[in-house]
Amino acid sequence: MTARPHPARTRAAPAVAIFTDDPGWHGARLCAALAERGWEGRYVSLTACHFDLSAGGPGLHLPGFDALPDAAFVRGVPGGTLEEVVYYLDVLHALRRLGVLVYNDGGAIERSVDKGMTSFLLHTAGVPTPPAWVVRDPDEAGRVLARELAAGHDLVLKPLFGSQGEGLTRLSGKDQAALPRPVGNAIHYLQRFIPGDTAQAQDFRVFVIGARAVAAMRRSAPTGWITNVAQGATCHPADLTPDLRDLAEAAARTLEMAYAGVDILRDTAGRAWVIEVNGVPAWKGLQQVCGFDLAAALVADLLRRHRGAPRMEAVG
Repeated sequence: MTARPHPARTRAAPAVAIFTDDPGWHGARLCAALAERGWEGRYVSLTACHFDLSAGGPGLHLPGFDALPDAAFVRGVPGGTLEEVVYYLDVLHALRRLGVLVYNDGGAIERSVDKGMTSFLLHTAGVPTPPAWVVRDPDEAGRVLARELAAGHDLVLKPLFGSQGEGLTRLSGKDQAALPRPVGNAIHYLQRFIPGDTAQAQDFRVFVIGARAVAAMRRSAPTGWITNVAQGATCHPADLTPDLRDLAEAAARTLEMAYAGVDILRDTAGRAWVIEVNGVPAWKGLQQVCGFDLAAALVADLLRRHRGAPRMEAVG
């Protein structure tokens, strides 16, 4: 029998749907922070959610919930085909339309997961970010590459929807004979490479919660130029200087994000640039070096927003 939403029932504790396929350390920290405030966290895979529009009620079913959750925390969105990803985002959009607070909501995820849109929004808002090109025509992409290399600039070719430093290619005038095919799709996202202000590759991850930068770390690469922790970079404490704070908060505000991990690099002149903005950032590495309880801060901001959020209860 197909499960359907049932009328709202009294729960021992209000519940938050934590969307993730890999709860791990982050899920456990969120559940513990929720429990400390008398709330319950329940893990939900977006792949297991479905719409049932055959009867009354909200028309959306989340496994483990008889009624709508009191709020939702987006810890991860699965990859897949375009159709699958749109479907997962539809679930997030539907929850918000039903009055459920979604943290970050579908719109914020869309704006941040698409590097081209992120760069466009930052650029048009005047937030310092490296020049970038998003191109479908490989001939035009080749012309961009030739112009930039001739001007003495390296480029970084990135997957439009990539994460954790996977699929990055640095294009240099020293050895670049042709434009590689982009990983996973036919869209070329090209970002000008910004040389850093130190001999060893490094950048900063600034964590923004509720429009406020709360912590920062420095990431350094033992070899090479990629500073993602998933690619072997190490985490170090970092001061949340005024320029890092202001830039990270401006980026999160521009993308309308409840929480964000903002990657910032200082060039050889010391000027800070926003390289990327992550809408589902991990924080284990940052937690280990900042001495700040990030899960507790995330939950506090979520519940603060929930107190002012309208709700639509399940009916029928």
